[in-house]
Amino acid sequence: MVSLIAENVSLRFPIYSQAQIYEHAVGDAHDARLISGAGGRIIAVQALKEVSLSLGEGDRLALLGRNGSGKTTLLQVLTGILPPGGGRVRSLGRATSIININLGMQFEASGHRNITLRGLAAGYSRARIEEKRSEIVAFCELGEFLDMPLTTYSSGMLMRLSFSIATAFDPQILLLDEWLSTGDEAFRAKATKRMQEFVNKAGILVLASHNRQLLLDNCNKALWLEKGEVKAFGEVTELLGEYERRAA
Repeated sequence: MVSLIAENVSLRFPIYSQAQIYEHAVGDAHDARLISGAGGRIIAVQALKEVSLSLGEGDRLALLGRNGSGKTTLLQVLTGILPPGGGRVRSLGRATSIININLGMQFEASGHRNITLRGLAAGYSRARIEEKRSEIVAFCELGEFLDMPLTTYSSGMLMRLSFSIATAFDPQILLLDEWLSTGDEAFRAKATKRMQEFVNKAGILVLASHNRQLLLDNCNKALWLEKGEVKAFGEVTELLGEYERRAA
């Protein structure tokens, strides 16, 4: 069994630059997310405020909200990239996050070395990584370039390798910031199929996207964020309809 629980999670981003302080103070002083200090200057942004959720086996959660509502920040907190400033996150099961697909890639190392490093960083044993290596090699179709440093790769080649590594291991808790698809037309077709299979294997899915059909096809619950706070939580079809009516 897997579970993912957030209890009253809050997070503030401090602002240190004087230029940033005055820019925000003049343009957005009315926004409740902007935290004032001495003299009325803006000293922090409240990215998340007392966000709570509880997910178990089989839950597929859609994150709804406009740009800047806190969706990506919440994903980063849930996966441990960012520590919460308040509250806590508890999980049972290995969390796999695909937020920045190239995060953790070592550009001076070879493709093969990056397969090892990314697998170890995700908590897999060397034996498990070696079990998956031939699959990753075959899927990315990079051949002898896997023995070359990533500095020799084009952006498309890098995306192929990153995608192949990221989707090679079965996820228990999967956190996605938009759907992944990459490469030329031929590679994109098989990447889309692999991505759907990857998502289907997850015990828990949290997906942030603006694609309505994607959310309906893959999620059964929804969390609506507005200015870093929970606006509503419920069944995805009902809540998505309400969100779209309010956003129109």
